[in-house]
Amino acid sequence: MHNPLAEQSSNDTANQSVAQLPQVTEPRNPGMELDLDWVARVQANTSAIERRCAALPARRSVKKEHQAAWLLKAVSCIDLTTLSGDDTEMRVGRLCAKARQPVNASVLAQLEMTGLTTGAVCVYHEMIPAAVRALVGTNIPVAAVSTGFPAGLSPLHLRIQEIKESVAAGAREIDIVISRRHVLTGDWQKLYDEMKDMRKACGDAHVKAILATGELGSLRNVARASLVCMMAGADFIKTSTGKESVNATLPVTLIMIRAIRDYFERTGYRIGYKPAGGISKAKDAITYLALMKEELGDRWLQPDLFRFGASSLLGDIERQLEHHLTGAYSASHRNPMG
Repeated sequence: MHNPLAEQSSNDTANQSVAQLPQVTEPRNPGMELDLDWVARVQANTSAIERRCAALPARRSVKKEHQAAWLLKAVSCIDLTTLSGDDTEMRVGRLCAKARQPVNASVLAQLEMTGLTTGAVCVYHEMIPAAVRALVGTNIPVAAVSTGFPAGLSPLHLRIQEIKESVAAGAREIDIVISRRHVLTGDWQKLYDEMKDMRKACGDAHVKAILATGELGSLRNVARASLVCMMAGADFIKTSTGKESVNATLPVTLIMIRAIRDYFERTGYRIGYKPAGGISKAKDAITYLALMKEELGDRWLQPDLFRFGASSLLGDIERQLEHHLTGAYSASHRNPMG
């Protein structure tokens, strides 16, 4: 079996080329039979994971043009998101305009970067038609949160119907929420069956399984839930809805991407990863990208396999790019989301 870690190159080479890596289409994960023995063997050494993550930010600091390259890569991996109760078609339209032109054109010209967009636009079901209209002529997919987001406690048949209606409305990606109670009670068969039904309802749309890791009790539960969702056919596993008290963290990221690596080594299928919630600083984005590169290799630095669930992150990245070019930070209001 191909070892994804063998793809890693020197840190300098990665920094220089990270924004120009070619896009490759992966075969979708068909899933597999639930392997409860494999699930039971999964463990998590919490103290070792925390030590590894604590050392990463200082050890993987990058500067100047290398930093700019990593930040451009981060922009291409953002799911630009609005999930507010007061969302309107006008707000979604402005967000989509930002997705099409995420960084000031003059900044991109100085950096000799063309064709940069965000990875997707993520909205509630009601806003799908507005987003689809605003993104006509682009390859930017519309992602919709579904299945009783964020709690995921509505009846299963309604969650399945919601998925189908979002796909029919034009969503090319569906972010579903799992039933946390199945993880907390160790009912892996029920979690597998529900995830498999949701994957089937998505049809050709890719499905991101939101684990709500801050509510799963332990890193071991996170690892096991990640594995079960991949067995059931998830295309991505995602940390959080962004509505929990604890969202994406580096320890959770490490345990989830190692589960992705194990699944790839067993099956040959690459599963995507999406940290969501709480990532608002450019330096944090670089840390997450560095961790993906170290653990999974360059292939997982592409937007078809890695996304940030964020919006405020983009504003800080723009400020850092302007600082790289001018030596001064711009005011926050110069980089609005729409």
